[in-house]
Formats: sequence, structure tokens, C-alpha cells
Amino acid sequence: MARTPELVYAELEADQRRVYDAIIAGPRGQVQGPLKVWLQSADLADRAQALGAFCRFGTSLPPRLSELAIITMGAHWRAAFEWFAHAPLAIKAGVDPAAVEAIRTGKAPTFAQADEAAVYSFAHELLTTREVSDATYQEALARLGKKGVVELTGILGYYGLISMTIKAFEVPLPAGTADPFSDLP
Repeated sequence: MARTPELVYAELEADQRRVYDAIIAGPRGQVQGPLKVWLQSADLADRAQALGAFCRFGTSLPPRLSELAIITMGAHWRAAFEWFAHAPLAIKAGVDPAAVEAIRTGKAPTFAQADEAAVYSFAHELLTTREVSDATYQEALARLGKKGVVELTGILGYYGLISMTIKAFEVPLPAGTADPFSDLP
């Protein structure tokens, strides 16, 4: 049984259509992946997609750093749809493809830029130890500022919700796309 619902616009209720239309009109321009799941609860979808639009397009972090945070979360959860959607964006935004591959495979990436190392260390440490050491926090603060660290944490939280949705509802990859984590133990 498929866990991710198929959406037929004509069958959506009025509140679902309103949110669907808002997503289409926004910076994403399409309803796919976990957004399709969330539309089963129009209120959740409305609030989550608004937060997501901010986390992806509106923070003070440049796309290079926000996409790095997103793929770090996606790799942690092995959320294939998230990786499929964001790994190319991370590379396009300037993250070294070798670092992207290291993150995918669970190896320690090497970064040429100190702000990338700070974002990765903060995210990785928070995900793997459930806390952030003073040294890691201070480095992130020095590189991103207070607002940036708060927004980084928000990005991680939002993409944690994305990842959990992808995993719980088995959000499929587009047809013909291989699972990017299938070669990992």
C-alpha cells in the first residue's frame, strides 16, 4: 500500500486547494515530496510550507550554507527524496562535490571555507550527540552570528520534519531515479 497520497487537484477540499495554490505561487513552484503528504492536513501544510519557504529562501545564510545543512540532515536520515532534491542544489550553490559525497557516505568531509566547516560541525554534532559543545557553538557564532546560528538550528529542525515525513510515508523518488543511499550498509 502506498503511503504517499496521489493528489488530484479536483478532489482536494477547498482548504487543501488554497494551500496547494499558495505553494505553487511561492518560490517552490510545485507540490512534490513531503508537501503532498502534508496536504492531507491543510493547516499543517500551510504552516509547514510557510516555515519551509523561510528556511530555504529567506534566512540570512547564503544558499551554500543552508543547502549544506539540509544535505547533512538528509544524509543523517538517509532521506532519499531530500538528498535527490538538495544535493544538486548544494553543489550548484558552491559546496565541493567531494564534500557532498563524503556527507552522503557518512565520512568526514573536508571544507576549504571555515563557514562550511562550522555549519557541518554544528549540524553533525547536534545530530549525532544531541547537543552542541561550547567550542562548536562558539565557532558557529563567530562565523554566522547569533541570527545565523538561530536560523541554522531552524533549518535543521524544519528539514528534520521533512526527513521524518519522507521516511514515515515512504515518499518515493521520481520514476527512474536510484536511491542515493542504496550502496551504503
